Amino acid sequence: MDTYHGHCIECNAIVNACQNYLMDNPVSEFDKVRRQLMTLDKPKKQKILVVDDEPDNLDLLYRTFRRDFNVLKADSGINALKILASEGEVAVIISDQRMPEMKGTEFLSKTVPQFPNTVRIILTGFTDIEDLVEAINAGQVYKYITKPWDPGELKAVVQRAAETYDLLKQRTEELCRANAQMALLSVLVEVAQDTSNLETTLNSIARAFGESFAVDGAILQLVDNNRLIETQGCYSHTDSLENWLARDPLTSEAIATKEMQVSVNVPQDDKLAGISHYSDTGVEAHLIIPITSAGKVLAVLSLQWQKPRALREDELKLIHLSAQLVGLVLSAIRYQQPVHTS
Repeated sequence: MDTYHGHCIECNAIVNACQNYLMDNPVSEFDKVRRQLMTLDKPKKQKILVVDDEPDNLDLLYRTFRRDFNVLKADSGINALKILASEGEVAVIISDQRMPEMKGTEFLSKTVPQFPNTVRIILTGFTDIEDLVEAINAGQVYKYITKPWDPGELKAVVQRAAETYDLLKQRTEELCRANAQMALLSVLVEVAQDTSNLETTLNSIARAFGESFAVDGAILQLVDNNRLIETQGCYSHTDSLENWLARDPLTSEAIATKEMQVSVNVPQDDKLAGISHYSDTGVEAHLIIPITSAGKVLAVLSLQWQKPRALREDELKLIHLSAQLVGLVLSAIRYQQPVHTS
């Protein structure tokens, strides 16, 4: 317990120190990077699923919501489960209660474990109240609408349900991000406490970033006098990871400007068109972060994905904050054991 609490205290101290650094040293490159990321982060219509065994009702529900939502439809609970299995999470499910083979409440109960944030609405007659009360008390149904429904009322209910889904999803993501931040910083603190083996330290840092941001490849390579040297740490899902940073224009620019460089969609990036190492290795998104201390570039961190990858602003800030810690670690290592260039 003492070790755990010690790590938490150190993590909080480092977070506060790095956040103070960011406040005193605004990161101008965020504006440039954010513009690129926004190209992959355009708002999309929320997905909703409507389920009814009566074709006329199903068509009416589809036509009611198709302008505001991406509407999926199913004529039974069984087929609705198949659609969810292939399409993934939806914001709202609107289901009829009385359907053959599977009641609406039974169908909705089967969606709760995999999609806890989805908001569920039941369409029902007055004779199904007992089943509905049980489902509502179990937290499986957000609201029920009696037949025949008023289209305006139903649209208002679904709009509120979609807003509720957004709020639930936002809170879940915030919790996941907080946990990821603490996990990453905790690993970095642990690494900082044992710097006896440089290569092991670099590999551990590359792995920490790689796992935190679900990358396909991560390289942390040291820099001396603004030139890459051979000393590096790597992380990859595969057995090997080709290092082409020495001939990569993003890496050169990151070292020269001391600013993050990013391409969120390499195949569509004119600056990187024709550069063979991207196509040869299948890398379609690349973020390169210079690790600096006292105005000098000590290393570069390369995060690589094999499909276009948008990063949220808070993720970028976490990366930059963590990079400050890595800079402190590498600066301490260089003071203790000077790095030999080759």
